[in-house]
Amino acid sequence: MKLTKNFTLSEFVESETAERKGIDNTPSQLVIDNIKIAAEGMQKIRELLDNPIFISSGYRSPKLNKAIGGSATSAHCFGYAVDFKCPNFGAPYEVTKKIIDSGLKFDQVIEEGGNSGWIHISFDPRLRQEKLSAKFVNGRAIYTEFK
Repeated sequence: MKLTKNFTLSEFVESETAERKGIDNTPSQLVIDNIKIAAEGMQKIRELLDNPIFISSGYRSPKLNKAIGGSATSAHCFGYAVDFKCPNFGAPYEVTKKIIDSGLKFDQVIEEGGNSGWIHISFDPRLRQEKLSAKFVNGRAIYTEFK
């Protein structure tokens, strides 16, 4: 199912972990409606960056989210969050900075794991414009304000 010019529903629900562990990651219609909101936001990012985007994680069913050790309140569980890379544009820091500087409305953007990491963005309707960086120490994320 095509959601926007450049994104399909399958990009937001496919999961290697779910496939490997036999976890059903099929979203409800309510979650699909939320995924459509995320897809519209990601389409704006795709146009902003003018390069292909590679989604590594979108919707996560509660069982899948638990299997990967995600937060119980993760926006991924509601279909609003996406983890992605855009290597043709640049490192996660540059992508995050471009998103922030664009004025695009989002709930949360996190540059995760430095240059070898990824970008987490949420389009939760709260649209808090939260801007963070995450560094991993002993397997735990330490969050600071994005600079």
